[in-house]
Amino acid sequence: RKSKERVSCLSVVGNVVFCQNNDSTIDLFKIRSEEEKEKLLKRKRKKLKNSGQDEITLDLDEEIVFAKSLKYSNKLRSINCREIQKAKGGIKLCCLLNNNKVQNYTLNPELEHQPTTSLNLLGHRTDIRAIRFTSDSSRILTVSDKAAKLWSCKTQHCITTVECGNGMCTVMAPGDQYAVVGTKSGEVQLLDLVSGVMVSSVVSHAGCIWDIALRRDARGFATGSADKMVKFWEFTLVEGSGGEKSRIGVKHVKSLQMTEDVLSVCYSPNNKLLAVSLLDCTVKVFFTDTLKFFLSLYGHKLPVTSIDISSDNTLIVTGSADKNIKIWGLDFGDCHKSIFAHDEAVMKVVFVPKTHLFFSVGKDRKLKQWDADNFEHIQTLEGHHKEVWCVDVSGSGDFVATSSHDKSIRVWERSDEPLVLEDERETARELQYEQSLVSAQETIIPGEAAENEAESAGKKSMDTVRAAERIMEAIEVYREEGAKERDYEEALTADKTAPPPDKNIILSTLNLTPTDYVLDVMKKVRPSELEESLLVLPFHYICDILTILNECLLNKKSVELCCKCTFFLLRVHHNQIVANKALIGVIESLNRSTREVVKEVKDVIGFNLAALKFLQLDHQDNSESFFKDFTGKVKDVRRKKRAVLKTVS
Repeated sequence: RKSKERVSCLSVVGNVVFCQNNDSTIDLFKIRSEEEKEKLLKRKRKKLKNSGQDEITLDLDEEIVFAKSLKYSNKLRSINCREIQKAKGGIKLCCLLNNNKVQNYTLNPELEHQPTTSLNLLGHRTDIRAIRFTSDSSRILTVSDKAAKLWSCKTQHCITTVECGNGMCTVMAPGDQYAVVGTKSGEVQLLDLVSGVMVSSVVSHAGCIWDIALRRDARGFATGSADKMVKFWEFTLVEGSGGEKSRIGVKHVKSLQMTEDVLSVCYSPNNKLLAVSLLDCTVKVFFTDTLKFFLSLYGHKLPVTSIDISSDNTLIVTGSADKNIKIWGLDFGDCHKSIFAHDEAVMKVVFVPKTHLFFSVGKDRKLKQWDADNFEHIQTLEGHHKEVWCVDVSGSGDFVATSSHDKSIRVWERSDEPLVLEDERETARELQYEQSLVSAQETIIPGEAAENEAESAGKKSMDTVRAAERIMEAIEVYREEGAKERDYEEALTADKTAPPPDKNIILSTLNLTPTDYVLDVMKKVRPSELEESLLVLPFHYICDILTILNECLLNKKSVELCCKCTFFLLRVHHNQIVANKALIGVIESLNRSTREVVKEVKDVIGFNLAALKFLQLDHQDNSESFFKDFTGKVKDVRRKKRAVLKTVS
């Protein structure tokens, strides 16, 4: 092999071996035909004729020889090969590159490498760092490194691709024909989305442009950068020269110097205020006309990554890297509520137009909806496989678009199905409970020390919960059958010809009594999970279980299991059982039955042990004493050794 990297995939097509390396190369090896092997073997025999070797064979590197190495523009992720079933023959090779590009090649019998087709305009090759809806919500603009793409919401196809710099943020210009992109290198680029070309590029900042905010009257925009500057721009009309049409341009108007890096900027809907988030974890609010300071919002422990203002200019919401979202009043800058929103850093927050509902995304791969009036979490939408970088809401509020580190774009549509908050909360609680079962601490059993040398091997898990549910279902069947039996006895007192009740279908199928059915369910629980399953049961089921265990002990069924469960339940629920008058008779009966049954089992075990000892003694009397004979042999060997040593000396 020519490559020094390890092999990630090996494919054999015909007499060609494709060796995909963990880099951007493929090594081709050719397997010699039988005729070629025979010719090579004859030459080798002729050469080694006088060497004296009896059998001459070909080595593996002589049967499989290196042909050539193919190199590609990017690292290979996967390959697929198949033989062309035509007169000319050949091999078709399909390669998936690390930049999400698919290329097809054709190899002729001489292994000459020729490209045929390529799929390279379907999606972004790098992370999508900005996403925007057009004004009519029919198209979506996405920006990544070296490319900006315009997508159709209806067909989900890419309409236009425009080359640009490493885009970090974007806004749509009036008319949706142009887009403004802020790059990592500090350039403000104007893109023509109709012709698919970059119209102009202005070096505006000395650092990365983190955010662009469009004025609500769409006459200009503001940019915030890592060079501690907020710059204000206006759209202008540039006259075309040489018969060209007039186009939109951008012009720098004024600047605002800040004390820290600017991470996010946002205009209020009435264009009176401008909110700026800084690297020092604060948010400054200024008047847009005079740029005078108005408010300072502080309380986050880590920098604020995103801000947005509601349509009625009353609320401002901030999302931070400290995983919290804060809701502020824009009149006095008071914090209405602080919410622990995501498990990782919050990357973007945006209000739904004309409402106080807003969406948030974070590095925990989740999109969440919130109510800023009632401070409630409405719903969580999951789908992305990596960190979610940005989110945008359409002007009508019917669509939400998100982009992620997994290089995918997801569009969420508002449905007509009503959303019940109680159901959403119940689902969230169940999920949280299931997750807590895995990380929960060991259950503390009353009457046991906290630090015992030997503890129970059981652990609370979903299996123990399911086992407890099966036991409760069996007890419900036991109760139903008991109620039917009592009703039937009452009916017999009034009418001796009353028909017997129908038996439960489960009991009829298994041919078991209700007591035996409960005992059978408990037998099927793993011994290591039995105690944890009994701990989960509510106390009103414990009363029935004790009654069932008493019946089983009286009938001498599964004595060991019944005693184990009885003693465990008495130890755990001792106080409640003693205080319950309905269980006095059951406990007294258990006291007598357990003693009698355990004594009987003990007698049987003692009798069996005595019989085994008798058989052992009888066997020893009727057979040779191996250990005694062997000890004598050892003494004879030692005596002979001593005699030999004396003779030699």
